[in-house]
Amino acid sequence: MLTGKTSISLGLQGGGAHGAFTWGVLDRLLEHEQWHIDGISASSAGAMNAVALAQGLLDGGRAGARAALSRFWMAVADSAPFALLSGSLDNDNLTLAPAFQAMLQWSRYLSPEELNPFDHNPLRDIIAEQFDFERLRRNGRVKLFVAATHANTGKLRIFNNSDLSADAVMASACLPTIYRPVEIDGEPYWDGGFAANPAVFPLFYDCRADDIMLVLLSPLSFQTTPQSAEEIKNRVLELAFNSTFLREMRMFTHLRRMLGQRWPILGRFERHLMRTRFHMIEAPEKLAQLHPATRMAANADFFATLRDLGRAAAETWLAAHGAAVGRRSTAPLDDLFY
Repeated sequence: MLTGKTSISLGLQGGGAHGAFTWGVLDRLLEHEQWHIDGISASSAGAMNAVALAQGLLDGGRAGARAALSRFWMAVADSAPFALLSGSLDNDNLTLAPAFQAMLQWSRYLSPEELNPFDHNPLRDIIAEQFDFERLRRNGRVKLFVAATHANTGKLRIFNNSDLSADAVMASACLPTIYRPVEIDGEPYWDGGFAANPAVFPLFYDCRADDIMLVLLSPLSFQTTPQSAEEIKNRVLELAFNSTFLREMRMFTHLRRMLGQRWPILGRFERHLMRTRFHMIEAPEKLAQLHPATRMAANADFFATLRDLGRAAAETWLAAHGAAVGRRSTAPLDDLFY
């Protein structure tokens, strides 16, 4: 922990291209120099943001981290073989390009081996070019926890600094309808969001920070009930990717409630649990209302809009709750459960 700074850990949800919102949140939080980032637990696009942030901190401190995040997302945008989107999120007229829609249609009927026989994924080249995994493994300045899901068992695997690799990050973001499972040590892995989105327990067990900031891309509550078949399908997808996170947060909430009824609290584990403070920045429901395919849409203008939304959300949160870090929780966890 750095003298004079409050130590904080981050939990970053996955959400494909919508992870550019998290880029914006991190970009603004990195300007807040009163905090030291202890650890980051992340899945899928959250893992990309986590590794980019950690790499940038090694290369050039906070300014280096901001530059690394921007460089990564712009490289992803440049990797698109054709325009995937048209219109603007700001004007509510965002639409999928016809060629992109056709590819998505084919993915419903063809396996990744049939749809993408050479297993081409430009993301791998970007990761290999921009991230020095050997250096990240040696330097634990920021503790990293990258989640992947075992394709045959559904078990969660957490890759930390010591076993972090390009394959681990690719596994965490492996969409099973588009790409083959990523094999690590002879075992197949899919997107980490299926098993943890994100995993919170490593930040509690393996980090010293008592404050945990959660950056969520899927809303925890919705204003409307879905009516059409497509709306229902999309809502089911959102709920599924939030379910593991909610179960874990329910465990923390219930344990804290139980301990709150006891006095004195003597155990080291119990004291740590009661000291832990949770904070939360959520993406606007506007993102959840977008077509799910926009999570796979690499587009510079789209990314920039999401980044700006993320910066604005972080700015609003800092103004309302920034002073509470190191003092009290601000996440409304008790309101999430009956």
